[in-house]
Amino acid sequence: MTSSIVPIISLLMSAFFMLAAGGLAGYLLPLRAVQEGWSTFQISMIATGYAIGFTAGCLVVPRLVLRVGHVRVFAVLASAMAISMLMHALVVDPAAWILFRGITGFSIAGGYMVFESWLNERVTNETRGTVFSIYMVVSMIAVMAGQFLVPLGDPMTASLFMVAAIIYALALMPTGLSSAQSPQPLTQVSVNLKSLFLKSPAALVGAALSGVISGSWTNLAPVFAQVNGLSTATGATMLAVAMIGGAVFQIPLGRLSDRIDRRYMMAVVGVIGVTMCAVNLVVGAANIYLFLFTVFLLGSVLFAIYSIVVAHANDYAQPDEFVSTSSGLLIVYGGGTMLGPLISGALMDRVGSYALFIVIGVAFGLYGSYAYFRTFRRAQAMEEDRVDFQAIPITRALTPQTYELDPRVEMTSEDETVGDPA
Repeated sequence: MTSSIVPIISLLMSAFFMLAAGGLAGYLLPLRAVQEGWSTFQISMIATGYAIGFTAGCLVVPRLVLRVGHVRVFAVLASAMAISMLMHALVVDPAAWILFRGITGFSIAGGYMVFESWLNERVTNETRGTVFSIYMVVSMIAVMAGQFLVPLGDPMTASLFMVAAIIYALALMPTGLSSAQSPQPLTQVSVNLKSLFLKSPAALVGAALSGVISGSWTNLAPVFAQVNGLSTATGATMLAVAMIGGAVFQIPLGRLSDRIDRRYMMAVVGVIGVTMCAVNLVVGAANIYLFLFTVFLLGSVLFAIYSIVVAHANDYAQPDEFVSTSSGLLIVYGGGTMLGPLISGALMDRVGSYALFIVIGVAFGLYGSYAYFRTFRRAQAMEEDRVDFQAIPITRALTPQTYELDPRVEMTSEDETVGDPA
């Protein structure tokens, strides 16, 4: 394992710093917004600005890299991340924060794409699975570390914003000093919604609903914690517990989906998600230990649903279409992350903070119900056409380069070379 890590240590350090700063910012900004007295819908607009910027980054950054190269693009993007965090502290206004978060989302998407493409160049088919697993662990530890920095400062002062900016700047150093050659051009994303729907309607709908669920939870769970009087440390624990639930259960649920029709698995996790949201609506956060346990169980399915969607879509795709199919689903998922916070934010203003679980629960219900409905409309994919489930990073949005790193790329490449040449 050591021989697999040493060549990529600088890239993993850049990833760690950027994810840690992102975890800090993702928790800090909603807390500050609530303390400023902004409405939940205004906060959701800020979250949507980030989602729009991130999706735009996946589409635009590959073209920028073609023009000026990986190192220069990453340097500019890392600077933009740091500047945007400082601007949040300088201009405390909802409209300005929408713009600043859009810049951050765009820059982070590009940053991920640059160093993930670098990672992909440094791995071999033999080490791809190990590197991908290490990358997942680094991602999770970094985000949780960033979130637990928030209780160490006061969201109403500029100190935590400055710390986030410093950490974003630190992300540039390991990659900027790396002697590794620049990788191949980034994957260009193209989206054909009709083709995606024809290949797998359940996957397309599931990707959109997964985005609604993830966007709502990731951006507005800190608001829920603040409104319900949870301390910043307890709020960080709540977010971490959900991630741990996803880390513990994502692979077992995925492996089970390898053995049965994935749409049945989607229906099952939909039922679990609805049940956990209903329990949270009834029990609430008064009993903190019971609440954290239900959040743990909610996280177990919340972070697995998109991975199952990707595997299901690729069951019906050609082996050489893995990256293009997964990349197309990312854009659909990104659309869901834009819509989810808006719906949840509007209802939380009207109904109360627990409307977050109403929106997530309804989305889980639609996710599972539509997948089950599709079992009556189309047969399960043939066993020889099905791909193996692969857990994906649960703590951050993905880019097309993430799927270039995916070990299933190795398997599909091998599938293309096996067989009768005639």
